[in-house]
Amino acid sequence: MATRTAKETAQDRYPRPVVTTAEAEWIWRQLSVRAMEDGAKPETVRLAVVVGLARASGARYGGLLRCTLSALDLDSGWVTIEHGKHRVPRRHGLDRGTVLVLRRWLRVRQELCAELEGSVPDALLLTVHHTHDNGVTVVAGLPITRQGLVLSWRRFVHRTNARYAGRRPPLPTRFEQVRRVWDA
Repeated sequence: MATRTAKETAQDRYPRPVVTTAEAEWIWRQLSVRAMEDGAKPETVRLAVVVGLARASGARYGGLLRCTLSALDLDSGWVTIEHGKHRVPRRHGLDRGTVLVLRRWLRVRQELCAELEGSVPDALLLTVHHTHDNGVTVVAGLPITRQGLVLSWRRFVHRTNARYAGRRPPLPTRFEQVRRVWDA
């Protein structure tokens, strides 16, 4: 048996292959349609916002987590996102579908924040149900963490892969493989 070097192993794993543009757009259509349905789960609406903003800006999770309400201008169809570790602000145009999903999310977000005491967070992306952070229960309506987005994406992928098993290729469990299709 041939021994492989660490470099050869890493080349096989990173970067992981991206999905096709058609596949990424299918994901966006699935989430955006589900988000606009009556009775849509808040997690679905939030994930549609994440995909819509990534589609418009190519932003990674970090940039999306830093996005605030004041960074949105839905009337003009713009969002400003701070990209990278140097937090370079860039303005991105939003299509009508993304604006509709964002407007829906703002209504859902308002309901999530209704029970909070004190000031409402300025972060765009919030937790949608009670979660646990190092053994401490965290209420819904607080800024979500990167790990929260990772788990939300994986839940969507596992449900979708189960629903379409045998009829379409499985979706990647890492959002980065979809985001890079839209990276500007």
